Amino acid sequence: MTVARDPESTGCTLTRSAAAAGSAPQSDAALDPTQQQAQSRRRVVVWGTYDLGKPRIRVLIRGLRDHGIEVIECHRHVWDGVDDKSQLAGWSAQLRWGWRWLSAYPGLLLRYLRLPPHDAVLIGYLGHLDVLLLWPLAKLRGKPLIWDAFLSLYNTVVEDRCLVSKGHPLASLLFAWEWLACRAAATVVIDTATHGRYFAETFGIAASKVQRVFVGTEPDLFYPAPHGFDRRDKDCAFTLLFYGQFIPLHGIENIVQAAKLTERQGISWQLIGTGQQAGAIRSLIAELAPSNLHWESWVPYARLVHRIHAADACLGIFGTTAKAQRVIPNKVFQIIASGRPLITADTPAVRELLVPNAVVRLIPPGDPVALASAARAMAEQGRTLPVDDAHAALRPKVLPSAVVSDLIKRLPQAATP
Repeated sequence: MTVARDPESTGCTLTRSAAAAGSAPQSDAALDPTQQQAQSRRRVVVWGTYDLGKPRIRVLIRGLRDHGIEVIECHRHVWDGVDDKSQLAGWSAQLRWGWRWLSAYPGLLLRYLRLPPHDAVLIGYLGHLDVLLLWPLAKLRGKPLIWDAFLSLYNTVVEDRCLVSKGHPLASLLFAWEWLACRAAATVVIDTATHGRYFAETFGIAASKVQRVFVGTEPDLFYPAPHGFDRRDKDCAFTLLFYGQFIPLHGIENIVQAAKLTERQGISWQLIGTGQQAGAIRSLIAELAPSNLHWESWVPYARLVHRIHAADACLGIFGTTAKAQRVIPNKVFQIIASGRPLITADTPAVRELLVPNAVVRLIPPGDPVALASAARAMAEQGRTLPVDDAHAALRPKVLPSAVVSDLIKRLPQAATP
Protein backbone atom coordinates (compact mmCIF):
# COMPACT_ATOMS: atom_id res chain seq x y z
CA MET A 1 0.00 0.00 0.00
CA THR A 2 1.05 3.60 -0.46
CA VAL A 3 0.85 6.29 2.18
CA ALA A 4 0.70 10.05 1.67
CA ARG A 5 0.71 12.66 4.42
CA ASP A 6 -0.62 16.18 4.23
CA PRO A 7 2.62 18.20 4.68
CA GLU A 8 0.78 21.09 6.30
CA SER A 9 -0.91 19.13 9.05
CA THR A 10 -0.22 16.41 11.58
CA GLY A 11 -2.24 13.39 12.58
CA CYS A 12 -3.95 12.91 9.23
CA THR A 13 -2.79 10.25 6.80
CA LEU A 14 -4.07 9.17 3.43
CA THR A 15 -3.54 5.44 3.03
CA ARG A 16 -4.43 3.81 -0.24
CA SER A 17 -5.10 0.09 -0.29
CA ALA A 18 -2.97 -1.88 -2.70
CA ALA A 19 -6.04 -2.55 -4.83
CA ALA A 20 -6.61 1.16 -5.29
CA ALA A 21 -2.93 1.65 -6.07
CA GLY A 22 -3.03 -0.92 -8.85
CA SER A 23 -1.82 -4.13 -7.21
CA ALA A 24 -3.52 -6.92 -5.30
CA PRO A 25 -3.99 -6.27 -1.56
CA GLN A 26 -2.51 -8.52 1.05
CA SER A 27 -5.67 -10.08 2.39
CA ASP A 28 -6.44 -12.49 5.21
CA ALA A 29 -9.19 -14.05 3.11
CA ALA A 30 -9.65 -14.52 -0.62
CA LEU A 31 -12.05 -11.96 -2.06
CA ASP A 32 -13.84 -12.15 -5.38
CA PRO A 33 -11.78 -10.08 -7.90
CA THR A 34 -14.96 -8.54 -9.32
CA GLN A 35 -15.98 -7.55 -5.80
CA GLN A 36 -12.61 -5.88 -5.22
CA GLN A 37 -12.87 -4.05 -8.55
CA ALA A 38 -16.35 -2.80 -7.72
CA GLN A 39 -15.22 -1.54 -4.34
CA SER A 40 -11.77 -0.25 -5.23
CA ARG A 41 -12.95 3.30 -5.90
CA ARG A 42 -14.88 3.59 -2.66
CA ARG A 43 -13.17 5.86 -0.17
CA VAL A 44 -13.88 5.96 3.56
CA VAL A 45 -12.54 8.51 6.05
CA VAL A 46 -11.77 7.13 9.51
CA TRP A 47 -11.91 10.24 11.67
CA GLY A 48 -11.40 11.29 15.27
CA THR A 49 -9.69 10.41 18.52
CA TYR A 50 -10.28 6.67 18.27
CA ASP A 51 -8.15 4.45 20.47
CA LEU A 52 -5.51 2.69 18.36
CA GLY A 53 -4.41 0.84 21.49
CA LYS A 54 -7.54 -1.32 21.19
CA PRO A 55 -7.85 -4.04 18.55
CA ARG A 56 -11.36 -2.97 17.47
CA ILE A 57 -10.46 -0.04 15.20
CA ARG A 58 -7.41 -1.81 13.81
CA VAL A 59 -9.60 -4.76 12.77
CA LEU A 60 -12.16 -2.46 11.11
CA ILE A 61 -9.52 -0.55 9.15
CA ARG A 62 -7.80 -3.73 8.02
CA GLY A 63 -11.10 -5.27 6.99
CA LEU A 64 -11.99 -2.27 4.83
CA ARG A 65 -8.59 -2.31 3.15
CA ASP A 66 -8.75 -6.05 2.59
CA HIS A 67 -11.92 -5.42 0.58
CA GLY A 68 -10.07 -2.96 -1.64
CA ILE A 69 -11.56 0.16 -0.08
CA GLU A 70 -9.38 3.24 0.11
CA VAL A 71 -9.05 4.46 3.69
CA ILE A 72 -8.14 7.96 4.83
CA GLU A 73 -7.16 8.11 8.51
CA CYS A 74 -7.59 11.53 10.10
CA HIS A 75 -6.65 10.94 13.70
CA ARG A 76 -5.09 12.39 16.85
CA HIS A 77 -3.60 10.19 19.58
CA VAL A 78 -5.17 11.07 22.93
CA TRP A 79 -5.38 7.64 24.60
CA ASP A 80 -1.67 6.81 24.74
CA GLY A 81 -0.86 5.25 28.12
CA VAL A 82 -4.53 4.88 29.15
CA ASP A 83 -5.29 1.15 29.05
CA ASP A 84 -8.32 1.24 31.37
CA LYS A 85 -10.17 4.55 31.03
CA SER A 86 -12.11 4.02 34.24
CA GLN A 87 -8.84 3.97 36.16
CA LEU A 88 -7.63 7.52 35.35
CA ALA A 89 -6.51 8.43 38.87
CA GLY A 90 -6.52 11.89 40.41
CA TRP A 91 -7.92 15.23 39.30
CA SER A 92 -4.61 16.41 37.87
CA ALA A 93 -4.29 13.36 35.59
CA GLN A 94 -7.92 13.69 34.51
CA LEU A 95 -7.52 17.39 33.75
CA ARG A 96 -4.33 16.82 31.76
CA TRP A 97 -5.96 14.09 29.73
CA GLY A 98 -9.17 16.13 29.29
CA TRP A 99 -7.20 19.06 27.91
CA ARG A 100 -5.28 16.80 25.53
CA TRP A 101 -8.55 15.29 24.35
CA LEU A 102 -10.52 18.51 23.82
CA SER A 103 -7.61 20.43 22.28
CA ALA A 104 -7.35 17.80 19.54
CA TYR A 105 -10.69 18.73 17.96
CA PRO A 106 -10.10 22.15 16.34
CA GLY A 107 -7.29 20.77 14.19
CA LEU A 108 -9.19 17.57 13.39
CA LEU A 109 -12.29 19.47 12.29
CA LEU A 110 -10.28 21.84 10.11
CA ARG A 111 -8.43 18.96 8.50
CA TYR A 112 -11.68 17.17 7.74
CA LEU A 113 -12.81 20.12 5.63
CA ARG A 114 -9.58 19.85 3.62
CA LEU A 115 -9.86 16.11 2.93
CA PRO A 116 -10.45 14.90 -0.64
CA PRO A 117 -13.87 13.64 -1.76
CA HIS A 118 -15.03 10.50 0.01
CA ASP A 119 -18.11 8.31 0.32
CA ALA A 120 -18.59 7.88 4.07
CA VAL A 121 -17.00 8.64 7.45
CA LEU A 122 -16.31 5.98 10.06
CA ILE A 123 -16.07 7.19 13.66
CA GLY A 124 -14.11 4.66 15.70
CA TYR A 125 -14.36 3.68 19.35
CA LEU A 126 -14.26 5.68 21.68
CA GLY A 127 -16.00 8.27 19.48
CA HIS A 128 -19.01 9.40 21.49
CA LEU A 129 -17.98 13.06 21.29
CA ASP A 130 -16.38 12.70 17.86
CA VAL A 131 -19.67 11.79 16.20
CA LEU A 132 -21.45 14.85 17.63
CA LEU A 133 -18.72 17.30 16.69
CA LEU A 134 -18.32 16.03 13.13
CA TRP A 135 -22.06 15.71 12.54
CA PRO A 136 -22.65 19.24 11.13
CA LEU A 137 -19.53 19.16 8.92
CA ALA A 138 -20.34 15.71 7.53
CA LYS A 139 -23.88 16.91 6.88
CA LEU A 140 -22.45 19.96 5.10
CA ARG A 141 -20.44 17.67 2.83
CA GLY A 142 -23.34 15.26 2.39
CA LYS A 143 -21.51 12.27 3.86
CA PRO A 144 -23.09 9.61 6.10
CA LEU A 145 -21.57 9.01 9.53
CA ILE A 146 -20.96 5.40 10.51
CA TRP A 147 -20.42 5.35 14.27
CA ASP A 148 -18.76 2.33 15.81
CA ALA A 149 -20.41 2.77 19.20
CA PHE A 150 -19.09 -0.71 20.11
CA LEU A 151 -20.38 -0.37 23.67
CA SER A 152 -22.60 1.96 25.67
CA LEU A 153 -20.85 4.38 28.02
CA TYR A 154 -24.05 4.69 30.03
CA ASN A 155 -24.33 0.93 30.42
CA THR A 156 -20.62 0.52 31.19
CA VAL A 157 -20.29 3.31 33.76
CA VAL A 158 -23.73 3.17 35.39
CA GLU A 159 -25.18 -0.31 34.98
CA ASP A 160 -22.18 -2.62 34.62
CA ARG A 161 -19.25 -1.18 36.57
CA CYS A 162 -21.54 0.81 38.93
CA LEU A 163 -19.11 3.75 39.05
CA VAL A 164 -22.03 6.17 39.52
CA SER A 165 -25.64 5.56 40.54
CA LYS A 166 -28.57 5.86 38.13
CA GLY A 167 -29.74 8.95 40.01
CA HIS A 168 -26.41 10.75 39.61
CA PRO A 169 -26.38 13.76 37.24
CA LEU A 170 -23.49 12.15 35.33
CA ALA A 171 -25.71 9.14 34.58
CA SER A 172 -28.34 11.41 33.03
CA LEU A 173 -25.68 13.24 31.05
CA LEU A 174 -24.23 10.01 29.67
CA PHE A 175 -27.67 8.78 28.67
CA ALA A 176 -28.56 12.03 26.89
CA TRP A 177 -25.14 12.08 25.20
CA GLU A 178 -25.58 8.60 23.73
CA TRP A 179 -29.22 9.24 22.81
CA LEU A 180 -28.11 12.21 20.70
CA ALA A 181 -25.06 10.42 19.25
CA CYS A 182 -27.32 7.62 18.00
CA ARG A 183 -29.28 10.23 16.05
CA ALA A 184 -26.20 11.88 14.59
CA ALA A 185 -25.09 8.65 12.93
CA ALA A 186 -26.61 7.14 9.82
CA THR A 187 -25.46 3.69 11.02
CA VAL A 188 -24.66 2.60 14.58
CA VAL A 189 -22.19 -0.29 14.65
CA ILE A 190 -22.36 -2.72 17.57
CA ASP A 191 -20.41 -5.89 18.37
CA THR A 192 -23.32 -8.36 18.67
CA ALA A 193 -26.97 -8.50 17.62
CA THR A 194 -27.90 -8.91 21.29
CA HIS A 195 -26.07 -5.69 22.10
CA GLY A 196 -27.71 -4.03 19.12
CA ARG A 197 -31.16 -4.79 20.52
CA TYR A 198 -30.11 -3.12 23.78
CA PHE A 199 -29.14 0.04 21.87
CA ALA A 200 -32.35 0.07 19.83
CA GLU A 201 -34.57 -0.42 22.89
CA THR A 202 -32.64 1.80 25.30
CA PHE A 203 -32.01 4.78 23.04
CA GLY A 204 -35.12 4.48 20.88
CA ILE A 205 -33.55 3.98 17.44
CA ALA A 206 -34.77 1.80 14.59
CA ALA A 207 -33.32 -1.70 14.55
CA SER A 208 -32.54 -1.19 10.85
CA LYS A 209 -30.09 1.57 11.81
CA VAL A 210 -27.97 -0.85 13.84
CA GLN A 211 -25.29 -3.01 12.21
CA ARG A 212 -23.59 -5.93 13.93
CA VAL A 213 -19.87 -6.21 13.33
CA PHE A 214 -18.19 -8.90 15.40
CA VAL A 215 -15.02 -7.87 17.24
CA GLY A 216 -12.89 -10.14 15.08
CA THR A 217 -9.17 -10.57 15.47
CA GLU A 218 -5.80 -9.57 14.04
CA PRO A 219 -4.41 -12.55 12.11
CA ASP A 220 -0.82 -11.35 12.27
CA LEU A 221 -0.98 -11.34 16.10
CA PHE A 222 -3.27 -14.32 16.79
CA TYR A 223 -2.78 -17.49 14.76
CA PRO A 224 -2.66 -21.27 15.31
CA ALA A 225 0.42 -22.88 16.81
CA PRO A 226 2.94 -24.18 14.27
CA HIS A 227 2.24 -27.65 12.91
CA GLY A 228 3.66 -30.29 15.22
CA PHE A 229 3.73 -27.94 18.23
CA ASP A 230 2.89 -29.88 21.39
CA ARG A 231 2.78 -28.12 24.74
CA ARG A 232 1.96 -31.20 26.76
CA ASP A 233 4.06 -33.20 29.15
CA LYS A 234 2.33 -36.15 30.76
CA ASP A 235 3.88 -35.20 34.08
CA CYS A 236 2.62 -31.56 33.94
CA ALA A 237 -0.70 -30.20 35.12
CA PHE A 238 -3.46 -29.36 32.63
CA THR A 239 -3.16 -25.57 32.20
CA LEU A 240 -6.06 -23.12 31.84
CA LEU A 241 -5.34 -19.49 30.92
CA PHE A 242 -7.35 -16.31 31.53
CA TYR A 243 -6.13 -12.88 30.45
CA GLY A 244 -7.82 -9.48 30.45
CA GLN A 245 -8.86 -6.49 32.51
CA PHE A 246 -10.34 -7.28 35.90
CA ILE A 247 -13.85 -5.91 35.38
CA PRO A 248 -17.26 -7.21 36.55
CA LEU A 249 -18.35 -8.87 33.31
CA HIS A 250 -15.28 -11.13 33.36
CA GLY A 251 -16.41 -12.80 36.59
CA ILE A 252 -12.86 -13.60 37.69
CA GLU A 253 -14.01 -14.56 41.17
CA ASN A 254 -15.50 -17.68 39.58
CA ILE A 255 -12.08 -18.65 38.23
CA VAL A 256 -10.48 -18.29 41.66
CA GLN A 257 -13.21 -20.39 43.28
CA ALA A 258 -12.99 -23.05 40.54
CA ALA A 259 -9.23 -23.21 41.05
CA LYS A 260 -9.81 -23.99 44.72
CA LEU A 261 -12.32 -26.71 43.81
CA THR A 262 -9.73 -28.42 41.57
CA GLU A 263 -6.72 -27.80 43.78
CA ARG A 264 -5.52 -31.41 43.94
CA GLN A 265 -6.76 -32.65 40.58
CA GLY A 266 -3.82 -31.89 38.28
CA ILE A 267 -5.25 -28.63 36.92
CA SER A 268 -3.30 -25.34 36.90
CA TRP A 269 -5.01 -21.96 36.52
CA GLN A 270 -3.17 -18.89 35.21
CA LEU A 271 -4.42 -15.29 35.42
CA ILE A 272 -2.90 -12.42 33.46
CA GLY A 273 -4.20 -8.89 33.99
CA THR A 274 -5.27 -6.18 36.39
CA GLY A 275 -7.96 -3.50 36.64
CA GLN A 276 -10.95 -2.26 38.58
CA GLN A 277 -11.50 -5.43 40.64
CA ALA A 278 -7.87 -6.36 41.21
CA GLY A 279 -8.10 -5.52 44.91
CA ALA A 280 -11.18 -7.70 45.44
CA ILE A 281 -9.59 -10.58 43.53
CA ARG A 282 -6.38 -10.26 45.54
CA SER A 283 -8.41 -10.48 48.76
CA LEU A 284 -10.30 -13.54 47.52
CA ILE A 285 -7.06 -15.29 46.57
CA ALA A 286 -5.64 -14.51 50.01
CA GLU A 287 -8.79 -15.94 51.63
CA LEU A 288 -9.01 -19.16 49.60
CA ALA A 289 -5.26 -19.59 48.97
CA PRO A 290 -5.57 -21.93 45.95
CA SER A 291 -2.15 -23.48 45.46
CA ASN A 292 -2.82 -24.20 41.76
CA LEU A 293 -3.43 -20.57 40.71
CA HIS A 294 -0.76 -18.19 39.41
CA TRP A 295 -1.35 -14.47 38.73
CA GLU A 296 0.76 -12.14 36.58
CA SER A 297 -0.17 -8.47 36.36
CA TRP A 298 0.43 -8.21 32.60
CA VAL A 299 2.37 -9.46 29.58
CA PRO A 300 3.11 -7.57 26.34
CA TYR A 301 0.20 -7.77 23.89
CA ALA A 302 2.40 -9.25 21.16
CA ARG A 303 3.38 -12.10 23.51
CA LEU A 304 -0.18 -13.16 24.34
CA VAL A 305 -0.40 -15.58 21.43
CA HIS A 306 2.59 -17.53 22.80
CA ARG A 307 0.92 -17.80 26.20
CA ILE A 308 -2.29 -18.96 24.51
CA HIS A 309 -0.38 -21.62 22.57
CA ALA A 310 1.32 -22.78 25.78
CA ALA A 311 -2.03 -23.35 27.54
CA ASP A 312 -4.04 -26.55 27.21
CA ALA A 313 -7.26 -24.51 27.10
CA CYS A 314 -8.30 -20.88 27.57
CA LEU A 315 -11.04 -19.08 29.47
CA GLY A 316 -13.55 -16.49 28.31
CA ILE A 317 -15.91 -14.61 30.65
CA PHE A 318 -18.13 -15.79 33.50
CA GLY A 319 -19.80 -12.65 34.91
CA THR A 320 -23.52 -12.36 35.60
CA THR A 321 -24.05 -8.71 34.66
CA ALA A 322 -26.49 -7.80 31.90
CA LYS A 323 -23.58 -6.56 29.80
CA ALA A 324 -21.90 -9.96 30.08
CA GLN A 325 -24.99 -11.43 28.38
CA ARG A 326 -24.69 -9.02 25.44
CA VAL A 327 -21.01 -9.06 24.47
CA ILE A 328 -18.38 -11.42 23.10
CA PRO A 329 -15.00 -10.16 24.37
CA ASN A 330 -11.80 -9.80 22.36
CA LYS A 331 -10.27 -12.81 24.06
CA VAL A 332 -12.88 -15.23 22.66
CA PHE A 333 -12.04 -14.22 19.08
CA GLN A 334 -8.32 -14.29 19.82
CA ILE A 335 -8.52 -17.76 21.33
CA ILE A 336 -10.47 -19.01 18.31
CA ALA A 337 -7.90 -17.50 15.93
CA SER A 338 -5.09 -19.05 17.99
CA GLY A 339 -6.67 -22.48 17.78
CA ARG A 340 -7.05 -23.30 21.48
CA PRO A 341 -9.98 -25.02 23.26
CA LEU A 342 -12.28 -22.60 25.08
CA ILE A 343 -14.48 -22.54 28.18
CA THR A 344 -16.79 -19.52 28.53
CA ALA A 345 -20.25 -18.55 29.77
CA ASP A 346 -23.29 -19.60 27.77
CA THR A 347 -24.96 -16.30 26.84
CA PRO A 348 -27.25 -15.03 24.07
CA ALA A 349 -24.34 -13.13 22.55
CA VAL A 350 -21.88 -16.02 22.50
CA ARG A 351 -24.52 -18.23 20.85
CA GLU A 352 -24.37 -15.87 17.84
CA LEU A 353 -20.88 -17.24 17.20
CA LEU A 354 -20.36 -20.54 19.05
CA VAL A 355 -22.03 -23.88 19.60
CA PRO A 356 -20.84 -26.40 22.21
CA ASN A 357 -18.52 -29.12 21.00
CA ALA A 358 -15.39 -30.97 22.09
CA VAL A 359 -13.28 -27.80 22.03
CA VAL A 360 -15.96 -25.28 23.11
CA ARG A 361 -17.60 -25.75 26.50
CA LEU A 362 -20.37 -23.31 27.41
CA ILE A 363 -21.37 -23.14 31.07
CA PRO A 364 -23.87 -21.13 33.14
CA PRO A 365 -22.56 -17.65 34.09
CA GLY A 366 -21.44 -17.13 37.67
CA ASP A 367 -21.10 -20.85 38.41
CA PRO A 368 -17.65 -21.86 39.71
CA VAL A 369 -18.82 -25.45 40.22
CA ALA A 370 -19.76 -25.72 36.54
CA LEU A 371 -16.45 -24.12 35.58
CA ALA A 372 -14.52 -26.62 37.70
CA SER A 373 -16.53 -29.46 36.13
CA ALA A 374 -15.80 -28.22 32.60
CA ALA A 375 -12.11 -27.91 33.46
CA ARG A 376 -12.03 -31.50 34.76
CA ALA A 377 -13.79 -32.75 31.62
CA MET A 378 -11.26 -31.04 29.35
CA ALA A 379 -8.38 -32.29 31.49
CA GLU A 380 -9.74 -35.84 31.18
CA GLN A 381 -9.80 -35.44 27.39
CA GLY A 382 -6.12 -34.59 27.74
CA ARG A 383 -4.14 -35.63 24.71
CA THR A 384 -7.24 -36.15 22.55
CA LEU A 385 -7.68 -32.35 22.35
CA PRO A 386 -6.31 -30.74 19.16
CA VAL A 387 -2.75 -29.50 19.55
CA ASP A 388 -2.74 -26.77 16.90
CA ASP A 389 -5.94 -25.44 15.25
CA ALA A 390 -8.97 -26.40 17.33
CA HIS A 391 -11.29 -24.02 15.41
CA ALA A 392 -10.16 -24.48 11.80
CA ALA A 393 -13.69 -24.18 10.38
CA LEU A 394 -14.63 -21.15 12.49
CA ARG A 395 -11.40 -19.17 12.26
CA PRO A 396 -12.04 -17.66 8.78
CA LYS A 397 -15.27 -16.11 10.13
CA VAL A 398 -13.42 -13.99 12.70
CA LEU A 399 -10.88 -12.46 10.31
CA PRO A 400 -11.15 -8.73 9.47
CA SER A 401 -12.43 -9.17 5.92
CA ALA A 402 -15.22 -11.45 7.17
CA VAL A 403 -16.46 -9.37 10.11
CA VAL A 404 -16.81 -6.16 8.05
CA SER A 405 -18.55 -7.78 5.07
CA ASP A 406 -22.08 -6.78 6.13
CA LEU A 407 -20.96 -3.27 7.04
CA ILE A 408 -19.49 -2.80 3.56
CA LYS A 409 -22.91 -3.53 2.05
CA ARG A 410 -24.16 -0.39 3.81
CA LEU A 411 -21.54 1.88 2.26
CA PRO A 412 -22.74 4.19 -0.52
CA GLN A 413 -21.77 3.26 -4.03
CA ALA A 414 -18.53 4.87 -5.09
CA ALA A 415 -19.05 8.49 -6.03
CA THR A 416 -15.45 9.65 -5.69
CA PRO A 417 -13.13 10.08 -8.69
